[in-house]
Amino acid sequence: MTLRIAIIGAGPSGLAQLRAFESAERQGIEIPEVVCFEKQEDWGGMWNYTWRTGLDEYGEPVHASMYRYLWSNGPKEALEFADYSFEEHFGRPIPSYPPREVLWDYIVGRVKKGNLRRFIRFRAPVRDVTYDDATGKFTVTVRDLEKDHVYSEVFDYVVVASGHFSTPNVPDFPGLSKFPGRVLHAHDFRDAREFTGKRVLCVGSSYSSEDIGTQSYKYGAKEIIFSYRSKPMGFAFPEAFSEVPLLLKVEGNTAFFKDGTTREVDVIVLCTGYQHYFPFLPDELRLKTNNRLWPLGLYKGVVWEKNPKLMYLGMQDQYYTFNMFDAQAWFARDVMLGKVNLPSYEEMHADSLAWREKEEASETASDDIDFQCAYIRDLIDRTDYPDFKPEIMAEQFKEWKHHKEEDVLTYRHHSFRSTLTGNMAPPLKTTWMQQTDDSLTAFLANN
Repeated sequence: MTLRIAIIGAGPSGLAQLRAFESAERQGIEIPEVVCFEKQEDWGGMWNYTWRTGLDEYGEPVHASMYRYLWSNGPKEALEFADYSFEEHFGRPIPSYPPREVLWDYIVGRVKKGNLRRFIRFRAPVRDVTYDDATGKFTVTVRDLEKDHVYSEVFDYVVVASGHFSTPNVPDFPGLSKFPGRVLHAHDFRDAREFTGKRVLCVGSSYSSEDIGTQSYKYGAKEIIFSYRSKPMGFAFPEAFSEVPLLLKVEGNTAFFKDGTTREVDVIVLCTGYQHYFPFLPDELRLKTNNRLWPLGLYKGVVWEKNPKLMYLGMQDQYYTFNMFDAQAWFARDVMLGKVNLPSYEEMHADSLAWREKEEASETASDDIDFQCAYIRDLIDRTDYPDFKPEIMAEQFKEWKHHKEEDVLTYRHHSFRSTLTGNMAPPLKTTWMQQTDDSLTAFLANN
């Protein structure tokens, strides 16, 4: 009897899993029946842009946290698919930091080439997953949004590739309910032009805070204030930027901070992260973790130790992205095809604890990059996924961190060399601050 595999999500991780099976199929290997359930109307996951926030037209929570003017905040050379280079897709080298639509086009180009749409059911959010110990199979319950129909099907394996940047973590602060300006979470941020001439407070000190703050400044915000819980980002910001300790309360337009200072603000953006949220999974199958490099409970960061027929992709805090998801997907594929023999639960758990110990010994960002690089090396050495030289990419990430420390508004002007083609990316012809039309057409025409 043919194995049946359910993949939840058609974003970069779910598409990586489909690509892994398609790669085996091209080698003449008989693959299982694969069904990918995607809640959105198109593939690409977080890289889809929608004006919608809150609920969509079917009453479903809007998945995407994507905003209109997002550009890559890391060099594209460090996220390149090992089996599909940017040069293959665009026909020539392009700058190292492209905008969202360019990256979405690249992701979609690979899956179109592999005819992966045949595996996907769109507008099909998964409602429930249960496992029957007696049969050794999962029952996956799905809602067909367009037909308003709920149905269930049985599968041998389930791959959770639903991401973890769609359910916001939203703290409360005294006075927000009476704040006369705009309050939103980063998940609902869409257009930086909304804040032209405004004084913007970004609560948080990670990537979304930094990028939303700099985006808003690029499109005319008057002042950007970052409020941090543990430590400031410490970049050499322009004069219009400042960093202050954690927000305590708001009275009118006045924000009060932990160090006793106050600021007048017009907009408050809660850049306070996201939750790992799997409402379709019961406790015994559900990953429970905060955002970190090594979540416990996953052998090789992929296989659910308590039930190895369940896989998770892309659940780690990430330096590497697309190519790490591929490395995970190839490993998961080989487990499901029986090419990888898993050890006992005790051995898998001990291996995971050893990786957690290494993670906790990491002290700097460079250590974190090296840790994730070692993890990816461990994965790709176990499968036939092409060696994309993650060690060189690790050095590119470290150089990227240095460029950001030098100038957070100009780090995108630097160029990196592809580990696949050996070619150096051309520089941006127009500076990032000046290039306000971020469409694919404008970007390629200008570069």
